[in-house]
Amino acid sequence: MPDPLDTALRLTRAQTALAKRFDAVLSNRHGISYADFQVLLHLGAAPGGRLRRVDLAQALGLTASGVTRGLGPLERIGLVEREKDPRDARVAYAALTPTGRTLLVDMTASAEEVAADWFDTARWSDGDVHALGTLLTALGGTGRPQPSRPADA
Repeated sequence: MPDPLDTALRLTRAQTALAKRFDAVLSNRHGISYADFQVLLHLGAAPGGRLRRVDLAQALGLTASGVTRGLGPLERIGLVEREKDPRDARVAYAALTPTGRTLLVDMTASAEEVAADWFDTARWSDGDVHALGTLLTALGGTGRPQPSRPADA
């Protein structure tokens, strides 16, 4: 008989273990946390490498103030910069700097290594990984942000 609580606990434990692995590798190699990597990843996929802070908060599942707190250290080390909207002073964007874009490329390669190791083909078939991705999507999970295309493309 299925035990939803047991399944939920297993899922959260697996997520925690994978997040710790991402965090360890990214921190050791690049000096940036897994949470910071996710911010950079979303900015990198956005048109022009920038997002309104409110949109970044929504993409990350955080509050606007949580995003502002998270962006502060990234701004101080020169990976992200704050941009104002020239038409509306109330709107603030978070934008990748050239340094942030370069680091994101390196961090993405490291994260891809972690994911490939986690889903090692000796333990997981392509079908298993695809099926898990489908199930996680059904639970509301979102994956790698896809680069946005210009509206006229």
